[in-house]
Amino acid sequence: MNIATNALAPSKAVLPQRPLRRLAAYCFAVLTLVATAMPLPVYARSAPESFADLADEVTGAVVNISASTTVEARNRTLPQLPPGTPFEDLFEEFFNRRGQGGGPGSPGGENSPSRPRSSNSLGSGFVIDPSGIVVTNNHVIGDANDISVIFPDGTRLKAEIVGKDSKVDLAVLKVKSDKPLKAVKFGDSETIRAGDWVMAIGNPFGLGGSVTAGIVSARGRNIESGPYDNYIQTDASINKGNSGGPLFNMNGEVIGINTAILSPTGGSVGIGFAVPASTAVPIIDQLRQFGETRRGWLGVRIQNVDDPTAEALNLGTARGALVAGIDDKGPAKPAGIEVGDVIVRFDGREVKDSRDLPRIVASSPVGKAVDVTIIRKGQEITRQVTLGRLEDTEKQASLQQPSTEPPTATRQALGLNMSGMTDELRRRFSLKDDLKGVVITRVDPNSAASDKRIQAGEVIVEVNQEPVSNPADVTKKIDDLKAQNRKSALLLVANAQGEVRFVALSIE
Repeated sequence: MNIATNALAPSKAVLPQRPLRRLAAYCFAVLTLVATAMPLPVYARSAPESFADLADEVTGAVVNISASTTVEARNRTLPQLPPGTPFEDLFEEFFNRRGQGGGPGSPGGENSPSRPRSSNSLGSGFVIDPSGIVVTNNHVIGDANDISVIFPDGTRLKAEIVGKDSKVDLAVLKVKSDKPLKAVKFGDSETIRAGDWVMAIGNPFGLGGSVTAGIVSARGRNIESGPYDNYIQTDASINKGNSGGPLFNMNGEVIGINTAILSPTGGSVGIGFAVPASTAVPIIDQLRQFGETRRGWLGVRIQNVDDPTAEALNLGTARGALVAGIDDKGPAKPAGIEVGDVIVRFDGREVKDSRDLPRIVASSPVGKAVDVTIIRKGQEITRQVTLGRLEDTEKQASLQQPSTEPPTATRQALGLNMSGMTDELRRRFSLKDDLKGVVITRVDPNSAASDKRIQAGEVIVEVNQEPVSNPADVTKKIDDLKAQNRKSALLLVANAQGEVRFVALSIE
């Protein structure tokens, strides 16, 4: 019994060390292969230990901008006080000290010449070319006639304006230096994500060389400051005076130009906005080359596509830019683009909503032939358009209207009282002579039409992209849509001046 028990007991003689080491190595190799094949959990990167090295690398290229504008001061007339009043001498002394004496011939008085007055502003900027090219915001320099660029070492150089653009709020300056200047490069702002670290350097409240850090809070912000809004939002502290300064990624590349803040107090509350490099670079290149912007022009008037409109157009999901008007002299008309088309791609770039299209078109070279993908009556079509140039006087769409003669019948549908066009209605609502369609004479205040701000005096031009000339046309097309189990009808509605927009109304 004892022998059997001893034979079953573990012993070093039974399992020597070398096989054990081999087994351990084999198990480690198997576990390593398994671990490599398995997806690892993603953890947030820790904050940088310091931004000091990055700040040292780029601070030399960040400058302060001092802009001075000289304007003529208006003469001010002193209040007329009765002679001998106790305050007469006091008022005269006060206004004379300020150069606003009111007596004839006195400084600033009635017969004295106007004194020039200087208005100063401070902002930020950064050097993008060692030869002396500086970028800032247009609102920093405004209409200044004396601009100075102040470098971190205290050097102050006079600057001249190369070009400026008010719509994206950018300006390019040129300074002359005896030696090459420290410059920074633009990075790819399209690859940044919400949550990425960024660093801002600027001149807040006149405190030059201030470094702040934070993260990208959001992309593609529209703050309604202009037609091409596409801001990067950041919580890196941006205050008055930071305007025109750079927003850096962690590689020391400029991915944005700090431009605006949202604040009830005037100071930073963690909501700042920067023009993305992808928007700024083409404009800066044009300003350097031409001294002005030369934006592409398609010649269409567009509106956004909401869910009811998408359903009415068989788009599946709300996307693209709906063409609401075509300029007779624009590039889109000869290319075959029509009212009611939905532009979903432009020059290979997706148009997610109507805000995307103006930015993409404006950044495209004038004269370039581009492919425009549209959806027309459920079918995807591609048209090639040679872009024109968008002039500073914004071009308006010139619209084509159906030419059928209107009858005088009246009907009700979709919360609308409708009538055929008559001379009396044309006079009553001051409708254009060439405007044709079905006149809306009343809108039910509790209807979806009222919610969509349709008003009496407007004219229904089309229903589901087909012209209508009398109320019977409208009701028949609505009945047809109901028979097809459609949920909404797409109306093309014109105001008294002939400007049109698409409105999708539920027919359920």
